[in-house]
Amino acid sequence: MRLHFSSSPYPIPTLFRLARSHRPVCSSPPPPTWRSSNPMAILPKSSVAAVIPSEERLATRFWIKYRRESVLSLYSPFALCLASGSLKIDTFRHYIAQDVHFLKAFAHAYELAEDCADDDDAKLAISELRKGILEELKMHNSFVQEWGSDCVNESPVNSATLKYTEFLLATASGKVEGLKAPGKLATPFEKTKIAAYTLGAMTPCMRLYAFLGKEFLRLLEPNEHNHPYKKWIENYSSESFQASALQTEDLLDKLSVPLTGEELNIIEKLYHQAMKLEIEFFYSQPLTQPTIAPLTKQHDPEQDHLMIFSDFDLTCTVVDSSAILAEIAIVTAPKPDQNQPASQIARMSSAELRNTWGLLSTQYTEEYEQCIESILPSEKVEFNYETLHKALEQLSDFEKRANSRVIESGVLKGLNLEDIKRAGQRLILQDGCISFFQKITKNKSLNANIHVLSYCWCGDLIRTAFSSGGVDVLNIHANEFNYEESISTGEIVWKVQSPIDKIQAFNDILQDCSNERKKLSVYIGDSVGDLLCLVKADIGIVIGSSSSLRKVGSQYGVSFVPLFPGLVKKQKEFGEGASPCIWKGQSGILYTASSWDDIHAFILGW
Repeated sequence: MRLHFSSSPYPIPTLFRLARSHRPVCSSPPPPTWRSSNPMAILPKSSVAAVIPSEERLATRFWIKYRRESVLSLYSPFALCLASGSLKIDTFRHYIAQDVHFLKAFAHAYELAEDCADDDDAKLAISELRKGILEELKMHNSFVQEWGSDCVNESPVNSATLKYTEFLLATASGKVEGLKAPGKLATPFEKTKIAAYTLGAMTPCMRLYAFLGKEFLRLLEPNEHNHPYKKWIENYSSESFQASALQTEDLLDKLSVPLTGEELNIIEKLYHQAMKLEIEFFYSQPLTQPTIAPLTKQHDPEQDHLMIFSDFDLTCTVVDSSAILAEIAIVTAPKPDQNQPASQIARMSSAELRNTWGLLSTQYTEEYEQCIESILPSEKVEFNYETLHKALEQLSDFEKRANSRVIESGVLKGLNLEDIKRAGQRLILQDGCISFFQKITKNKSLNANIHVLSYCWCGDLIRTAFSSGGVDVLNIHANEFNYEESISTGEIVWKVQSPIDKIQAFNDILQDCSNERKKLSVYIGDSVGDLLCLVKADIGIVIGSSSSLRKVGSQYGVSFVPLFPGLVKKQKEFGEGASPCIWKGQSGILYTASSWDDIHAFILGW
């Protein structure tokens, strides 16, 4: 149970907030990357960047909207190996050769865009950006000279590079759906559209490389001089490349000002298509070395069994399920002057329910905070699973007492099963959650199982929420309402009430699983109630920003490591000959993810 009452006059989930955890915060990825020229001076000070708030700019909106694609590129095997410094030189040479082919097309696309622009400032800015690309080609040539071989001529263009360059040049030539054929463009304005469309297809590449460069730079040690790709990272994280990326976005905004809504939709489609082609480009790089991501890449269905465990409330959902059940109870409660048939289960009025929920949630919040403080050691201790387990037994006792008060109050009496199912169908899940589970369940050859372990009082709510998203084959381990003719009696069949119940269910599931295959367990959770399962799993992933989880975990010696930096470190160890069995439960290390996109990219890849 996670209840907190607000004095809102509306009988809706806004009544309830979480006492123990917070909704995950998705930090939008940062910008910039590698050019030696600085074209920022080209646009006048009155440029769109100066007058349009960053969150309203076209490129910024698209970058945030298609964050998933940038994350998939970041977690690609090629990017992980490059960031860790373990990438084989032959793979890097192949990448440079493909990138040279791509950059030549990029430079030509800028040339075509410059010809279409009807504004002198825009023409000059595009010209300077093209010069930046030519400088980048010189940088690539410097790599080739160091190697003493012509890898560009030795490596034919692969299909992913070809798809991208053909898309880019077709766009720059005016071959865009809904646009007249290039030879029939009668007015300068119609030609300007082509320049805008071309920038729409080029901008995401600039921003993505800027983003990757900055992310990789953060992971370089201050005195790390022997990283083989330090020059690449420093170039793509440089201020000059950041300026080039920003300039491209400025131009896109400027050229898009006179366009209609339909034409802006075309730019968005081009932007998204370019992002998807970038993913394909990164995943097409041939690797001859083992990689730790995607996790399923090293998974052999004949010998391995992947076990995915997940919490539900605020791990998968945006609102805690107790808030949903409270809403149903209050909204469907009989009016004060309404006579209830003797055959029906007696129910409180909405006013009585609102007041009772308020008292329950206030008491819960206060006692929960007191309980958390009481189990914390006075000083941080070294991680020990048994010590943590013992401490969380006290929290388990508290949860059971709180649940007993809910049952005794009668607030869950009289809820109709159909109302619960309708609420489940409308329940908002975290972005990327459903698509992650869908991809696993649809891949029959993966040999993976999904188990949802939840404190939720009503398993029907969980089942309906997932089935409405097309995911029906999950194993749900939650509490269940007791019904009489589809009406809840107010009693609950208790299965998972506490951290101890969760870890018991987790252990039982693993124990019941066949020992013929090697098991790899992943647990995804957001609160203190998940802590024992998180540290017991081979891989524990924390989603969200629960302060109580971090407080308790840290005091008991648990380390919280951001997922991508943690994977880069693991990849480095992998490259240095570490054992393939590098995931081990009860290590005291948990990985933090800002969204389901990160989890999807790590476990399943593209």
